[in-house]
Amino acid sequence: MTAIYVDADACPVREEIYRVATRLGVPVHVVSNGSRPIRAPGLPNVAMVVVASGPDAADDWIAERIGPTDVCATADIPLASRCLARGARALAFNGREWTEDNIGSALAGRALNQHLRESGQETGGPAALTPRHRAAFLEALDRVVRAAQRGRPARLNLRSPEAE
Repeated sequence: MTAIYVDADACPVREEIYRVATRLGVPVHVVSNGSRPIRAPGLPNVAMVVVASGPDAADDWIAERIGPTDVCATADIPLASRCLARGARALAFNGREWTEDNIGSALAGRALNQHLRESGQETGGPAALTPRHRAAFLEALDRVVRAAQRGRPARLNLRSPEAE
């Protein structure tokens, strides 16, 4: 059975995830390290999981449990890579689907930005989530979950709002 795993501590699209999951009858695991309290939605298909505090505790919990028919919603590129390695699907909060074709360059870009920050340069943060990103996320999550339920590979999201 397909499930959605949410890297929840900085997730701005939890309500969208709950809406899609409820409509499609999919369980959701909202995983947090407890550093920021997350309100439970009171839905029967949503389980709140609080792991030990630590830099990668939530990522480790998700990566150890996610499987080939599951979907992970995360902004964390290394976690997305770990999910792909387990055969799962991964989706960024702006609707970008992580695939074997694009995860390598994303990891390389992340490593470069980390190096630049460590050398004192400012690299900026992620772009603010816009209504267009939310709409792209909703469309992509629906498509990716349905593909996972059918056991089919998800098609590439060719209309990512970040490309515009």
